[in-house]
Amino acid sequence: MSGVITKFAVTSMVMWMAPVAIMYGFYYQVFPGVSQMSSSAQTLASGFLAVISVNLVIGFYICMAMKETPHQEPQPDPTFLANAKASVNQPTSSRVNDDSKGKGKVE
Repeated sequence: MSGVITKFAVTSMVMWMAPVAIMYGFYYQVFPGVSQMSSSAQTLASGFLAVISVNLVIGFYICMAMKETPHQEPQPDPTFLANAKASVNQPTSSRVNDDSKGKGKVE
C-alpha cells in the first residue's frame, strides 16, 4: 500500500513541477531559441507545452497503475457472506395470494 502512495506522491510532485519548470524556462529564456520568439508566441508555446507535460505525466501514471499486479485476490466480507447465506437458506413461510382486484394478501 505504501508503494501506491509513494507513486502517487511522486507523480503529483512531477505533475506540479514540470509545468512550472517549463514556464520558468520560457520566462527566463533558458531554452535555446526562445529569445527570438515574440512575447505572445512564448506565452502560447510555454502554455501548450505545460499542458502537454501534465497530460504526459497523467498518462505515465495510468500506465504504471495498469501494470501493477495485485498482491492478493480480493476476498468478500465474511459478515456479508454469512448474512447472505443465512438469508438464502431461510425458509419462506408466507405466500402471496392474488385476488381479482389486484391486491395481494398474505395468508
